[in-house]
Amino acid sequence: MKKLKAIGVGVLVTVLLAGCNNTPVNNAEGEASTKIEQDKQAKQASKEDAELQALLAKFQPLGEMPVPADNPMSANKVELGKKLYFDPRLSGNNKTSCMSCHVPGAGYGDNLPTFVGFEGFKGARNSPTIINAGYYTSNFWDGRAASLEEQALGPIQSEAEMNQNLDVLVKELKSVPAYVDEFKAVFNDEINAKNIAKALATFERTIVINDTKFDRFLKGDKGALTEQQIEGMKLFAGKANCMSCHAGPTLSDQSFHNIGIEGDDGRYGVTKQEADKGKFRTPALRGIAHTAPYMHDGSIKTLREVIEYYNKGGGAHPNKDPLMQPINLNDQEIDALVAFLEALSGEVPVVEPPKLP
Repeated sequence: MKKLKAIGVGVLVTVLLAGCNNTPVNNAEGEASTKIEQDKQAKQASKEDAELQALLAKFQPLGEMPVPADNPMSANKVELGKKLYFDPRLSGNNKTSCMSCHVPGAGYGDNLPTFVGFEGFKGARNSPTIINAGYYTSNFWDGRAASLEEQALGPIQSEAEMNQNLDVLVKELKSVPAYVDEFKAVFNDEINAKNIAKALATFERTIVINDTKFDRFLKGDKGALTEQQIEGMKLFAGKANCMSCHAGPTLSDQSFHNIGIEGDDGRYGVTKQEADKGKFRTPALRGIAHTAPYMHDGSIKTLREVIEYYNKGGGAHPNKDPLMQPINLNDQEIDALVAFLEALSGEVPVVEPPKLP
């Protein structure tokens, strides 16, 4: 029995010693495992950062508003243009102003599918927002105006919109002494159609959205976008193929595309080229969440429905752009893409109605 006890004690001591001898080995193994995991995480973080930088490289900041050399900006000109923008004298019945279809509280559109014009005329196209309109290289859905100055006079003269003769308008404004003085101070010139257009265009160039969550993200604020919005950004630049048309600083290629909506010849009315049938200008996207309903005919109510329309490959117009193909996004991807578009929207510029002379 004593011999057995001695053997038992010897075994116990051996086990304890072995355990003590293994402790440094186990610690070393744990430290090595931790180091491997840390290296793995660092490599993953580096990879994700490289992917993010590659994604950001596909986008550009909006940049400064382009201003024509013959119509420089000035505070007094902006103020004059604002008064004209809100003044119903610019219409033939003195009831409709530019603001009637481009309302500050409605994203500088009117939130209607199509515009309501002179004496209740029902238009065929949606009132486009003037947000960031100064960045476009052509204006109107069909691009028929080459500048904001040219665009400004179009609705005033249109029988369907404001139905005002420019000569009559000039005469009417000249009968208002305060306007005579303001035009003289701003342009060192009398009231004429050219100066009316310049003043209106100058005011419209101040309606800008350029400080969105997206823009802050581009500048390096990694917390500006949620994970879902970043996923939407990846889809926008990748699988969803949005950047085939919505590219460049404005997120518009400044070109014209047929996305499958029938019933309006669009750009063809300007060029008379068969290839332009049903084509409309690609809209810029900052402020997009504020400007529903969507498309040139206002036929789509929400951003999600817009994505769903593109997801199925658009409509059945015979001249539809070859770029319009089914995308096969799932519901989670559609949600992410909508979230990204909302991150492009920012705050609508606030403009208080001026006191008219």
